[in-house]
Amino acid sequence: MKSARFITAAALTALLVQAPGVALADETCQSPYMAKLTGEEEFVYIWTLGMEGLGDGSDKLVTVDSRKDSPTFGQVIDVDSVGGRHEAHHGGLSDDRKTYWVSGLDTGHIFLFDIANDPSNPKLVKIITDFTEKSGVVGPHGAYALPGRVMISGLSNAKDRDGPTGLVEYTNDGEYITTHWMPKGEKIEGVKLDTVADGYGYDARVLPRKNVMLTSSFTGWNNYMTDLGKVVKDPEAMKKFGQTMVVWDFHARKPKQVLSVPGVPLEIRWAWGPKNDYAFTTTALTSKLYVIHEDKKKGDWAATDVADIGDPSKLPLPVDISLSADDSTLFVNTFMDGTLRVFDVRDPFKPKQILEKKLGNQVNMVSQSWDGKRFYFTTSLLSKWDKKGKENDQFLKAFYWDGKDLKPRFEIDFIKAELGRPHLMRFGSKSLYSN
Repeated sequence: MKSARFITAAALTALLVQAPGVALADETCQSPYMAKLTGEEEFVYIWTLGMEGLGDGSDKLVTVDSRKDSPTFGQVIDVDSVGGRHEAHHGGLSDDRKTYWVSGLDTGHIFLFDIANDPSNPKLVKIITDFTEKSGVVGPHGAYALPGRVMISGLSNAKDRDGPTGLVEYTNDGEYITTHWMPKGEKIEGVKLDTVADGYGYDARVLPRKNVMLTSSFTGWNNYMTDLGKVVKDPEAMKKFGQTMVVWDFHARKPKQVLSVPGVPLEIRWAWGPKNDYAFTTTALTSKLYVIHEDKKKGDWAATDVADIGDPSKLPLPVDISLSADDSTLFVNTFMDGTLRVFDVRDPFKPKQILEKKLGNQVNMVSQSWDGKRFYFTTSLLSKWDKKGKENDQFLKAFYWDGKDLKPRFEIDFIKAELGRPHLMRFGSKSLYSN
């Protein structure tokens, strides 16, 4: 797998990250194989769930102008509906940043948008409708850039719409390659089991220099497409949530170790430092911050609970997280109380909370510019899990970060604008394609 393209992408990333005097503006959660933007982000692309009776009711890609000197700064400048409601959720960019892959957790459709030809006006260029038929996986989740490929993490399978699930690879052109199934069982040849492998999936992230891929776990279609109130009252449904993370041999795409991380570990963020061999995750149901780190004495990996996030007894439900590019600061959103909590993680095993700020009745996704000076937040978790009535905030909020607090930049109410429920964000800029 060590193609010339593989080496070039990794080297380019390292050069851009380390180059002095270069201001980088890109989500810090992105794949290390992906080209990075220079200068400030110009556009924010928001993958948005349609709401019945609101506007056209369809899922859509919303483009917002974030150019500070633009006459349309902080405004919606383009809307691309995809027709129907597919449970718009996650996605990502290809390694060359030319294509924005977004998907629907319900229908399994994957939508490919060209954001290179005119970054201010994305164009839908392909719809993959046979994802489940070809892969056997239900619920395409993240789209993670690999050299010349995109890896889709799944949430369910076609047989029972529960676990186990898999990781699905496509070419950058949207052609199916293969499926890698998550490990499941009490005994798996060649895999160290710190607990029983439950087969659930969610996020997938790679640390190239260690040849390690880490995956986390959520729940299946039967749960995430059911009203949250019904799920929490159903003892059998509550048993069907992931409690594990898997360490993979990335090049071989083979699981090596299954870690016990009880409470539903969701987003994964590897540290960026050249000697920082650890990643952060949070657990949705137990509200814990974990560090996944190399245990050199044992020659494997370990999961260590390092902090509570809010009051776990109140189920604040940690969702998205963002790690600063210098590995010093971790931003954690909790959905149920609509709050951002910021931690000093210079010592990853002794995090210190330095800010707690309520952003709304609910908050989900967070994206920060690579230079750590601008932050963007959206609200929707899942259509069946979002709050109801007056508590159903649906917004995009942009802020400046001064190292201590957030200062308002602009805000868009997605319900008033008749757009829907904003979820995943990615950035774009004309400068990337003009150089």
